[in-house]
Amino acid sequence: MSTIRNVDICVCTFRRREIEDTLRSLATLRLPEDVAMRVIVVDNDVMPSARGRVEQITRDFPHPVTYVHAPARNISIARNACLENCTGDYAAFIDDDETVSPDWLNELLAVAERERADVVLGPVYAVYGENVPGWMRSADTHSTFPVWVKGAIRTGYTCNVLLDLRSPAVTRHRFDLSLGRSGGEDTDFFTRVHEAGGRIAYAPGAKVHEPVPRQRASFSWLAKRRFRMGQTHGRLLAEKAHGVRQLRQMALAGAKAGYCFGFAGVAVLLPARRNASVLRGIMHAGVIVGLMGVREIGQYGAIPASGERGNEA
Repeated sequence: MSTIRNVDICVCTFRRREIEDTLRSLATLRLPEDVAMRVIVVDNDVMPSARGRVEQITRDFPHPVTYVHAPARNISIARNACLENCTGDYAAFIDDDETVSPDWLNELLAVAERERADVVLGPVYAVYGENVPGWMRSADTHSTFPVWVKGAIRTGYTCNVLLDLRSPAVTRHRFDLSLGRSGGEDTDFFTRVHEAGGRIAYAPGAKVHEPVPRQRASFSWLAKRRFRMGQTHGRLLAEKAHGVRQLRQMALAGAKAGYCFGFAGVAVLLPARRNASVLRGIMHAGVIVGLMGVREIGQYGAIPASGERGNEA
């Protein structure tokens, strides 16, 4: 008789109606007989605003669902609450505006066991609306994939990931509360997992889809996000690079930024390539600022005028 593999699916939420679609997609997952699944929804609002919606949509849910209220407006608090409430062999994270493909979890588990990985990342494919600029759709600026450095994945993200909770490299870490309002807490977490010896693998078949709302379909939003990503990377580099080494890292980031901005000038008549290159240059500029010790700007948990969507970091 095969051993049951227990998996906790973690979804952090903050005032998003789209979590209904997320939960519906989880209900349709195809699971092998030796996998038992539970869903943990962690509400990061001050008041437990998602409780009623979660209870209603999961009334006839095919798997156990645990609702946790973990205030307030700090995504690291919510992610850590997920980990604290996990009891399975594995934990998987997705965002509260994403939908999973039917074989998503199977694909993650297959790669984890085949490659003996502590962490497995999957791709997140952006779903663009009709009014999105053509260059943005062509450049696919909102989709998320791993980055390889010298043949290895050295960091990750929480929008599509499986963690082996039996791995000391994973369980000894938590998400940094000081980054819970700015973002970058996932980059920081997975960088530390990798530095602790954790192996990060990739499952291209573990597909997740994420709609791009109107407020994110702008160059300014992308620029702010890329700059913050660069800051996080620069801050992590600064922890190990001091003195001359730090100056070399800043010079390297400056050279990369200059190259990107220069290429954008050459590709001025090709909007997709031009804008993608400018965004990459902005990211490298963020690395310089991060190396200088400037902290990331808080973005998560702000309440827009509509009062409905707040998880925009």
